Amino acid sequence: MENMKVLVGCEESQEVTKAFRQLGFQAFSCDLQDCSGGYPQWHLKMDLFDAINLVKPMLGIFHPPCTYMSRAGARWMYPKAGEISNERLRLAMDAKDFFMKCLSSEIKYVAVENPLPLKIVQLPKETQVIQPYQYGHGYSKRTHLWLKNLPNLIPTNVLDTYIPYLPSNTGGAKRGQKYMYKNITQKDSSKTFTGIAEAMAKQWGEYILNDNL
Repeated sequence: MENMKVLVGCEESQEVTKAFRQLGFQAFSCDLQDCSGGYPQWHLKMDLFDAINLVKPMLGIFHPPCTYMSRAGARWMYPKAGEISNERLRLAMDAKDFFMKCLSSEIKYVAVENPLPLKIVQLPKETQVIQPYQYGHGYSKRTHLWLKNLPNLIPTNVLDTYIPYLPSNTGGAKRGQKYMYKNITQKDSSKTFTGIAEAMAKQWGEYILNDNL
């Protein structure tokens, strides 16, 4: 698989990178932070687009920052009814620009992941929506995928019982909502579930290999 290079952008956890490595792909994580996945030799601490030019991957899987685009941050975008935070909107549009550069990169196969975005950001419609409970994890955490030249992921282990991974909003915890994390960090929130990472590696990896025979 010498030519089957995979670049996982904005990933310091290396969950997706490790899943592809286990199947023999030359996968690399890339982030401005040090990696926490235990394999610094597979990590590129540098600008994502510099890494794309360096690695020249066949597949790019990107997790662009979602803080300012996500609907979970609506109360900061609209601090008062009928009013928009101009500074928050500017940051959201900067994040959108980065997102679109990922999606429109010249890499042959591309997947971009993000949570449900605010309508005001006007991202293009997603290709697919997935949940952790479809891949063997007992949680719900709505994840949107924008795909280029890749098939939709197929669920591998659908569970009937699950709880939210995160509170539905800032008032969820106060209402006694049950969820996984009580003190969530950005790293906890952004880390790809192992079952989803394995599905990406197996399904998309096999697809790309067959598509390039």
